[in-house]
Amino acid sequence: MLKVSGLHLHYGASHALRGIDLVAERGKITCVLGRNGVGKTSLMRAVTGLETPSAGSIQWDDIDLLALPVHRRASAGVAFVPQGREIFPLLTVEENLKTGFSALPRAKRSIPDEIFDLFPVLKKMMKRRGGDLSGGQQQQLAIARALVLRPSLLVLDEPTEGIQPSIIKDIERIIALLAARGDMAVILVEQYFEFARDLADEIAVMDRGEIVLAGAKTALSEDAVRGHLTV
Repeated sequence: MLKVSGLHLHYGASHALRGIDLVAERGKITCVLGRNGVGKTSLMRAVTGLETPSAGSIQWDDIDLLALPVHRRASAGVAFVPQGREIFPLLTVEENLKTGFSALPRAKRSIPDEIFDLFPVLKKMMKRRGGDLSGGQQQQLAIARALVLRPSLLVLDEPTEGIQPSIIKDIERIIALLAARGDMAVILVEQYFEFARDLADEIAVMDRGEIVLAGAKTALSEDAVRGHLTV
């Protein structure tokens, strides 16, 4: 289980995260919702080690994640699919997938067959450069690259951004399948409410660096959640 407690993050004089508490359990999808600029990505970057909080704690099971650098968090089972995908456009699909090997012990440096069960289109494109793929295919590659790590915590930052509807449905199905296995916690950052609503077990809504509404999806009013997502 991931447990974030009392997390604060500053960018110079800017107070980006203000006392964040968040829990994400294996077998569940925890959706973090909010408008642009409220701190969602900052929170995910703090969890994955790309930003250093000024106060608070982040625990993954019995591991103090704040004590670990980024590559050690990856080795501990934390995988991140960043906003904007950030694949390597000049590398092939195969080479992009293999970039995850650096965080794995040598015996596990292989691409799991499950990757191609989940993303069959990638198997046909292994020798194509990442930059030649469509936006939707690049997003599938970014998720597949994260799964090469065999993560137990998967963090996805706005995976539907700029993606065609047919691919969004595929991504929704894959995220649901991964969580249903029960051995992985999924944190999903979204602005697209319907996508999050259909997938979420738990919802946390952010505004101005704070979580202002949180709980099981079934216990929250849809109108209350939507109220924090409109300008």
